[in-house]
Amino acid sequence: MRRFTKYVAALSAAVLLSGCGDTFGEQALMGSGAGVAAAAVTKGDLATGALIGAVGNVAYCQTYPSRC
Repeated sequence: MRRFTKYVAALSAAVLLSGCGDTFGEQALMGSGAGVAAAAVTKGDLATGALIGAVGNVAYCQTYPSRC
């Protein structure tokens, strides 16, 4: 059961990353959600995961807006 939960969390993170968001706030929110999911799967710090995910998604979407 634990292995299944990890796969569901990883799939959820991938789905969140696939939708970048239209505004800065949406991009930050979706990125932080993906970061928290990834941190939960890897048993990392959730706050750090949220921060890294938000910054990463916003940076990517601002750099490559046509890909979002």
